[in-house]
Amino acid sequence: MSDDGILNLKANLSLAEASHIVDAALVAGREAGMFPLTVCVFDAGGHLIALKREDGAGIHRVDIATGKACAALGMGMSSRTLRDRLKGREAFQSTAASATGGRFIPVPGGVLILDNSGDIIGAVGVSGDASDKDEYCAIAGVQAAGLTPSPSEPNPDWPSAVP
Repeated sequence: MSDDGILNLKANLSLAEASHIVDAALVAGREAGMFPLTVCVFDAGGHLIALKREDGAGIHRVDIATGKACAALGMGMSSRTLRDRLKGREAFQSTAASATGGRFIPVPGGVLILDNSGDIIGAVGVSGDASDKDEYCAIAGVQAAGLTPSPSEPNPDWPSAVP
């Protein structure tokens, strides 16, 4: 192999897949009549691949969606699971948020993206409506791209307002 050429870096989550996740999550939100959403997708290395903010979405929604996705990716579990596990552990939550520059928001809406082997290849974060609704859109986006979300289903305690 020659040292003078540019080599391709193998990515396990493609731009096409990330874009599909973002677009499908936004469609799910529109079909459910949700507030304007922001959706971001990161690869397993924590690098942003795709992000869209709908017209009318608040100016902090990018930071919140990013914080949800990065919390899930950084801890290896959904942001809903983080919320549940960290209940009553406010000191850890604030320390983690500080240590990550605010990229740690442990509320629903941060969903892991798994490949066919069950390995984490990225995460999606959604912000704009109630956290459980954000999570619903994230899960729908990952499923629409033919990948596996974790969690695989929205919160069963959430009274679904979607069709």
